[in-house]
Amino acid sequence: MSLTRKLILLITSTVFMITLIAAGWGFYVSNHQLDELFDAELAQSTRIVQGLVEHLSSTQSIEQLAFTLSKTLELPDALFQGDEEEDEILPDGAGHKYERKIAFEVWSPDQQPVLDTLRANDAQGLEPGFAWQEAAGYQWRTFTMRDTSTGFWIRTAQREDVRDELSQEIALGNVLPFLLALPLLAIAVLASIQVSFKPLRKLEKPVRNMAPENIHPLDDRQAPKEVAGLVHAVNGLLRRLNQALERERRFSADAAHELRTPLAALRLNLEKVYGDNPEQYGDLIQAVDRMVHLVEQMLLLSRVDSGAQFPPEHHNLSAILEQSIADVAPLALKKNIEPVLQDETGQSLISCHSALINTLMRSLLANAIQYSPPHTIITTNLVPAGEGYAISVCDQGPGIPAEERERALSRFVRLDQRKGGGAGLGLAIARRIAELHGGHLILADRADGQPGLCVQVWLPARCPALKKRS
Repeated sequence: MSLTRKLILLITSTVFMITLIAAGWGFYVSNHQLDELFDAELAQSTRIVQGLVEHLSSTQSIEQLAFTLSKTLELPDALFQGDEEEDEILPDGAGHKYERKIAFEVWSPDQQPVLDTLRANDAQGLEPGFAWQEAAGYQWRTFTMRDTSTGFWIRTAQREDVRDELSQEIALGNVLPFLLALPLLAIAVLASIQVSFKPLRKLEKPVRNMAPENIHPLDDRQAPKEVAGLVHAVNGLLRRLNQALERERRFSADAAHELRTPLAALRLNLEKVYGDNPEQYGDLIQAVDRMVHLVEQMLLLSRVDSGAQFPPEHHNLSAILEQSIADVAPLALKKNIEPVLQDETGQSLISCHSALINTLMRSLLANAIQYSPPHTIITTNLVPAGEGYAISVCDQGPGIPAEERERALSRFVRLDQRKGGGAGLGLAIARRIAELHGGHLILADRADGQPGLCVQVWLPARCPALKKRS
C-alpha cells in the first residue's frame, strides 16, 4: 500500500472515529438534557393543575370539581379522528393531536378518583415523584404530587413515544451535520495529502526518467524539509554511481585503446611467419582477429554509452539500409546467403546519426548471416509505423527460445558458444543505439511460422538530440 493511501486511511479513520465518538456523546447528552426538560415541563404542568384544583375545590363540591376538570382537561374523542401522523393540528384552532399523548389524573384526599384521562386504575400506592407506568398499551412518564393544603393528589403523564420522537429528532438534528461533514472532510483530507505530496512527485519524475548516460543530482530546492535529508542522500548516491560508471567506461575505453596497438603488431608479426607454418599460425591469426573485433566493439559500446558526439541529422533511412546490406554482402556471399530488402516507404526521411544506424543494421545482418544455414534468404523489411518506421531482419536460422531472448540482448552473452567468434555484444550494441534514438529493439518469431528469428526495430522519425553528457 502506498504512503498516500496509508495516510488517507489513517487520518480519515481517526477523524471518523473521533467524529463518531463526539456524535455519540452529543446524542447521549442531548437526549439526557431533553429528558430533563420534559420532566421539568411535566412537573410544571402538574403544578398548574394543582393550582386549578386548589382554586376550584374551595368553591365546588367533589362532583362539581370532577365535572369542571373533565370539561377543561379531557378533550372529546370527536376531535381526534383519523391518522395521528397526518393533520396533527386540529381544525378551527381546537388544539393539537399530541394532547392525547398527555394525560391528567386527580384523586381526592381519601384517594378517590376525581379525574382520570389516563384511564388507569392505580389509586393504590400513590407515591410522589417521577415514575414509569404502563396504560392503554403505552409506557407513560408520570409525575405525582400531593397538595398539602387541600390533600388532593395530582398526576400528569406523558407518553414515552412522544418523548423519544422529539428527543431523537432534536438530538439527530444536532449530530447529523457532523455525519454529513464526514465525506467532505475525507475529500479535504485527500486533497490536502495530494497537494502535500506534489513536491515528492516532482522529485520522482526525474529519477524515473533518468537515463544511465545522463545521471545528474536532483533539484532539492523544492523538496520539503522532511525529505531534504533523503534527497541529499540520493544525490550523493547518484554522484557516486555516476563516478563509478565513468570509471567503468574510462577503463573499457582505455583498455580497448591500449590493446589495439599490440594486437595490430602481433597480427603483422604473425602474417610474416604465416608462410612457414600456415596451419599453426592461421589459427592464431583468426584468434587475433576475434580479439581485434572485440576491441572495436568495446570501443564502439563505450562511445554509444557515453552518448558523445552523435548529433542527429536528416537522412534517408532506405539509403542507410541499402548501404548496410552492401557492407555485409561479402559475408553473405561466403555462405551463399541472399540478403533481400523490402522497402514499402520509397523515401523514408528520419532524424538520426547515419553511422550509428548503419552500425545497428550491420550488427543485425551479420548476426543473422552468422546463424543462418547456407543457401538461405535474409529478409529486411522497412515499413511506416506510427510516427516512425519499423525495421525487421528475419533469418532462417535456429531462432532463440522466448525465455532466452532478453538474456540474448545482454552484453557479453552468447547463447551458442559453438557458432561464430563474436563476443556477444552485437545485439546489445544494436539495442543501445535504438534506445539512443528514442526507439526500441525486440526479438520475435517469424510471422510466417517458419523456423528463424526476427529482430524488430522501431525508430521515430524525429529522434531526440544525442548530445554529449554533461
